[in-house]
Amino acid sequence: MNRPLYRQITSMIYTLALLMVALSSCARDVYERRADIINDHVEAFYTYLKANRVEAAVHENHRIEAMADDMAQTVKKRAQSHGAFHVEREFALMKTARETAAQNWIALGQYFAIKQQPEKARASYQRVMDTYTNPEELPYRKHAARAIEDLKLTDPSSGRPAP
Repeated sequence: MNRPLYRQITSMIYTLALLMVALSSCARDVYERRADIINDHVEAFYTYLKANRVEAAVHENHRIEAMADDMAQTVKKRAQSHGAFHVEREFALMKTARETAAQNWIALGQYFAIKQQPEKARASYQRVMDTYTNPEELPYRKHAARAIEDLKLTDPSSGRPAP
């Protein structure tokens, strides 16, 4: 075989192999990018909360919830047309986003409790109880319910005297 032609064919084979590897990892990259975006929103949430920028923190949490809602729609669509692997990965990412948002609402409630704003804390905890109703989200609802009960210990307007 002619040496230059052999090099061209070898080069094309390597290029095709690299292209196939790159294309096969595209799906993984999409999920990794979404996970990175969720992490960015979580970091921003806590950064804003530490800086007492509550509205900005709430906005970041809304963005996480919106991503979870979008992923839920994608799961429903893909369940009919794609393989189980893609649906499972999308579902896992959606579940992570929902759990993260629930944890953030609880953290926001704790922030308000520390800042002596019990009504806002109660509203944040109630948001968890009203929004996160899936069976696997029960621990977050229980945490929020306990936190609401704990607010009664420190909130004089709850009808009980503060210790």
